[in-house]
Amino acid sequence: MARMNVQLPEEFMNRISRLADKTDEIVPKVLEAGGTVVLGAVRSNLSAVIGKGTKYESRATGELLGALGLSPAKLDNAGNFNVKVGFAEPHSGGVSNAMLGNLLEYGKHGQPPKPFLKPAKSASQKACIAAMISAFEHEVGKI
Repeated sequence: MARMNVQLPEEFMNRISRLADKTDEIVPKVLEAGGTVVLGAVRSNLSAVIGKGTKYESRATGELLGALGLSPAKLDNAGNFNVKVGFAEPHSGGVSNAMLGNLLEYGKHGQPPKPFLKPAKSASQKACIAAMISAFEHEVGKI
């Protein structure tokens, strides 16, 4: 049997080892870049459905849209980084912003659903991945 030994260039090996040392710095930046894209899609969809198609005059104040935001990247119990697109609390009307968002997304008796989250997720998936890849390559390029 023939035997072959291939060695990677020294510079490449050094960059990979530095990348491993900086993973905890790079991953949050990459996730936040992707989360920003999704947040933009959700914000756009939410503003399009608030107050539209109602039987009565809308009482929308813009507070729900203002409460929409992106969490910083955090490490969970399983050791994975996560970012979340969601609503800050509390809402001045006495109910939570998450509940109001749920009512818009899924509707209730006498109020048809006005989905804004699921369409945003579907529509922004490719752009989110592209933004994350771009952010990753930018961060790796700094090493």
